[in-house]
Amino acid sequence: MATTNLSAYDKATIPNGEQFRFGIVVSEWNEKITKGLLEGAKSTLIQHGVNEDNIAIWDVPGSYELIYGCKKMQNQMVDAVIAIGSVVQGETKHFDFVCEAVAQGIKDLNVIDETPVIFCLLTDNNMQQAIDRSGGKHGNKGVEAAVAALKMAQLRSNA
Repeated sequence: MATTNLSAYDKATIPNGEQFRFGIVVSEWNEKITKGLLEGAKSTLIQHGVNEDNIAIWDVPGSYELIYGCKKMQNQMVDAVIAIGSVVQGETKHFDFVCEAVAQGIKDLNVIDETPVIFCLLTDNNMQQAIDRSGGKHGNKGVEAAVAALKMAQLRSNA
């Protein structure tokens, strides 16, 4: 669903979220970025009918911890979980290990459990790219994650 502006989508194609509950697990690492993503996701869910009381938000220390946080959130009677994190390339291979582990971990949660987990982990080469994708010139990837969560919650309820 990624476009030049991540916040651009056809609102008429998005299910009403009034009946759904969502969990959002947010990494505290690169907080300036993750809080922007969180705001995009939360405001999009609310815009599409989700009651703010039906959005549970948990913080975890870093992106690697998103996997455990999302696993626990799946047990909280939610219809979908959004995993929000930001990893910026540094001078070591740590970036590669964290990105690969989180991608595989979120994939595993989707295979093992009935509650979908939406992957909203920015994996950028530099901080400017992260800023541009978390409310900057390219929109907000959190908006895209919320749209995916609404669609997956509807799919789950229809299955």
